[in-house]
This record gives sequence, structure tokens and C-alpha cells, in this order.
Amino acid sequence: MKFPDDYGRGALTTLDFIDQAQDLVLYGDVGTGKTHLATALAATACRQGIPARFFTTSSLVARLRRAKDDDRLDKELAALARNQLLVIDEFGYLPIDTEGARLLFQIIADSYEKRSLIITTNLEFSRWGTVFGDDNMAAAIIDRIVHHGRLLQFRGQSYRVNHALMK
Repeated sequence: MKFPDDYGRGALTTLDFIDQAQDLVLYGDVGTGKTHLATALAATACRQGIPARFFTTSSLVARLRRAKDDDRLDKELAALARNQLLVIDEFGYLPIDTEGARLLFQIIADSYEKRSLIITTNLEFSRWGTVFGDDNMAAAIIDRIVHHGRLLQFRGQSYRVNHALMK
């Protein structure tokens, strides 16, 4: 994992980024620890009494879609807003339809400067438009995330491949 020059391990372990409503994008190769770190940070937050939730991107979109279909989207958004940290894992692994993209945009836009997001992805920002099917929506999301955010890069070979029984 590579930290930005002005941001190190200590800043993560203290969870100061949550107090400051800063975002983290954990970007890099498959199997290099992005989800592991995101899970550890969310669990640490919970142990310290900081409300946090962890979702895969597809499960969050499905949850929001069900809430909208059941006419309870406002309640679901309010419940999510009670968290100080939201983890959105596996961003870009599956495409999102237009409605799902709008719902996800709403979560990210509502979180801006209010709560921290951790997004794990193997897609560089220039490819986020393909996930949303809309380059403008992707640009608006990226704009919000990078304003108060940090990019942590994960490089290397997959832990699972290195430790696989099938060789």
C-alpha cells in the first residue's frame, strides 16, 4: 500500500479522517487488501462507538432501490445519514443502471462534508463514468470525493493467488 506523502498510517489508525468528514479511496489491484483495510477501519470505528456501515456497491444500490420501491427511501437515507462512516466496497465491479446510479449519487452527495466515505475500487477515476453510464455524474461524484479525500494505492499480486491451494 502506498500512502500520500502528507498522510500516513497514524492518520488512519486514529480515525481522525472520520472526525473531519474526509473520504478515502482505496484503489488498486485485486486481492491487495483494500476490502481488508476498509473492514478493519469500519470495525475499529464501531468499537470506538462511531456509527459505521459496510456495503458492497451492489448491495447498497439494491437496498436503496428496494426502499424507493417500497416508498421508504427518505427513511432509508435518514438511517444511513446517522452513520459517521459509510464503506462502499467493490465499486466498479458491476455496472449500475441509471436509477441505481442516481441513488448512489444521492448517498455520496448527501455525505459530502457531513460523514466519511471509504470507497474500494480497482478502477481509476477516468473510468468511473462507465460504471454510472454518465460521465457528468461521475465527474460530480469524483469532485466531491477528492475535495476532502485521500487516495491510498494498493499494488502487487493478489494475497489469495499467492496463498492459493491451486498452483
